[in-house]
Amino acid sequence: MSMELDRAPLSERPVSSTFPANARALDLATEDARAATSPPPAKRPRTGPLTDRLFGWAAMGAALLTLAMLIGILLSLLVGAWPAIAKFGFGFFTSSVWDPVKDEYGGLVMIYGTLATSLIALLIAVPVSFGIALFLTEMSPSWLKRPLGTAIELLAAVPSIVYGMWGLLVFGPILATYVQQPLQKLFAGVPYLGALVTGPPVGIGILSAGIILAIMIIPFIASVMRDVFEVTPPLLKESAYGLGSTTWEVVSKVVLPYTKAGVVGGIMLGLGRALGETMAVTFVIGNTNQLSSLSVFEAANSITSVLANEFAEAGEGLHQASLMYLGLVLFFITFVVLSLSKLLLQRMKKSEGTRA
Repeated sequence: MSMELDRAPLSERPVSSTFPANARALDLATEDARAATSPPPAKRPRTGPLTDRLFGWAAMGAALLTLAMLIGILLSLLVGAWPAIAKFGFGFFTSSVWDPVKDEYGGLVMIYGTLATSLIALLIAVPVSFGIALFLTEMSPSWLKRPLGTAIELLAAVPSIVYGMWGLLVFGPILATYVQQPLQKLFAGVPYLGALVTGPPVGIGILSAGIILAIMIIPFIASVMRDVFEVTPPLLKESAYGLGSTTWEVVSKVVLPYTKAGVVGGIMLGLGRALGETMAVTFVIGNTNQLSSLSVFEAANSITSVLANEFAEAGEGLHQASLMYLGLVLFFITFVVLSLSKLLLQRMKKSEGTRA
């Protein structure tokens, strides 16, 4: 019987009832089993034209809201300062008189104090921040990078009033004893240089305010510089090192040209922070309206410190309008600084394209 079945053609052979008739039936059974055990694929939400329009309107609304807030602040300052603008005009910028009793006001002392302290802060903070960023990205051992970077960033979290109190009670006496008095003895009788260090040795003045501002803006500038230095492709730096370049040559010829926009942005961020700082400067600048001496150790004043000290007590009228005028001037200074930074970046890009 078995020999007859073996001799029969394949089409006439009987099929076992326990196995599928062919391999295709076996594959279909396997696919059905998998479909029964696996979950159905999740349906992706479809976004239609209406959703895209709503998203576009929301984004445009956010941009227009920011612009409207900026214009509103400018108009409110302009309206509040209009009485002072109408009376003093541009003479407000050249007058050093500030007498609320006689209703005579000039902003030269405050403008000078604001610009001088910010300039001193930049002169100190930019080289220090550059050194910190260079050390963290190129020279620091790996075990020191994270704790040192965290410690520098924590300086930005210290409230400004704490910096002011520390500057008045701790740093001011140290500056007067170990810096101002030796400099006064060294430059006594020397023209010009002697005039720059005159003043009572109390540790308050433009230099003290500038140093405190520098300490405050170092974390911002250093953090931005460190981040943009790390963006530089490692291949460029390794190629420069492979050609025998020193660390300074790599930084000056490779890293800085590649990250100059970010570096300038970090410096402008620090400058904006220095221009708008209030409480720390109020503690250590001296709050005195005088320009009889250009000494960096003489007490002076700034726009923000005047606003903090007098705005709450200023009555309606020319006094309040003059303070609003100072606020408008500070707004204008910040706008000019940002505009100049944009122009500088554009010129740098054009010069780079010309070289290429």
